Amino acid sequence: MHQMSVAGLTVDVVQKDIKNLHLGVYPPEGRVRIAVPLQMGDEAVRAAVLLKLGWIKRQQKRFQAQERQSARVYASRESHYFFGRRYLLNLVESEDKSCFIVCNKSSIDMHLPPGTDVSKMEQVFLNWYRRELKARIPPLIEKWEAIIGVSLSEWRVRKMKTRWGSCNIEARRIWLNLELAKKPEECLEYIIVHEMVHLLERHHNDNFRELMDTFMPKWRFYRDELNQAPLSNEDWSY
Repeated sequence: MHQMSVAGLTVDVVQKDIKNLHLGVYPPEGRVRIAVPLQMGDEAVRAAVLLKLGWIKRQQKRFQAQERQSARVYASRESHYFFGRRYLLNLVESEDKSCFIVCNKSSIDMHLPPGTDVSKMEQVFLNWYRRELKARIPPLIEKWEAIIGVSLSEWRVRKMKTRWGSCNIEARRIWLNLELAKKPEECLEYIIVHEMVHLLERHHNDNFRELMDTFMPKWRFYRDELNQAPLSNEDWSY
């Protein structure tokens, strides 16, 4: 990977064994990355970035204006999001050595022994998010396999910093971002559909958009809702 400056923008350029270039703008501040075919020279890359300059700046402006949560300290009455709803954290001390979470109508109760440190609380939260997210994924995949007419061999959940999901077409495997446990459930469904449609069309081209329009006519609304939701606080590094 190398970097180049284009119209005042720093662009990460990655040369790969691919046929078409892929341009992306990533949170939190709008990092620009372009993957290009091995034989593509810098001047052609520069021209491609300039052609999309207006779109890049709009994406960066959107990220920079997006609400962000401060770092979570896991104190009582701290706000936490769970499938698009805001809850207040309630710490419940217990002599039981196990830590567990119970979600109520307006609060998330975290039961834990006295003296539990923040790193342990965070891990308990992440494990809970992962378990709850994984419980909601299988019925959605089953539903959309029948609608789209494709089948997955595998799906997995992991923390990702630049993508909501990804698809390995050859392995017929999709990855879903753990952060989706904080977003509205229709956003999770949109990402599942998005990644599954890649089994029919690899690229984000007109055919891909037409397929999305066919299977999920409101996909743009869900995409915008996802992108407008607060970003979590992360130590963003690349």
